[in-house]
Amino acid sequence: MKEFRVTLSHRPSELARVAEALARKSVNLKSVAGFAEGNKATIALVGHDVNALRQALQEARINFEEVELLTLALDDQPGQLAELAASLGNAAINLNSIYILGKEGSKVQLGFTTDKIAQAKKLLGL
Repeated sequence: MKEFRVTLSHRPSELARVAEALARKSVNLKSVAGFAEGNKATIALVGHDVNALRQALQEARINFEEVELLTLALDDQPGQLAELAASLGNAAINLNSIYILGKEGSKVQLGFTTDKIAQAKKLLGL
């Protein structure tokens, strides 16, 4: 799975510009997360069709970074995120992004990126 990170100016209609580019290519999003700080905004996009998402951004000349997104299903109960964060932290693995991708039954699917993909995969058995 891939995360597409887009950095925008923090001003009205910037998100609309990105969303319209995705709509033109019929890109369906699995997840979107974002935040603004100062005059910049960053959004993380996860699509069902990686190639269509990439093509939509390229054709609209929207700069992006594409990174591997790891996914992990956790029990939907208190302490699960703390346990995951502690495991990664104890192994000196830094998180770059983390968010919920969905929920199914008693499980929550997290998506996250890290500075040490191979080590995180090994540690978590992915």
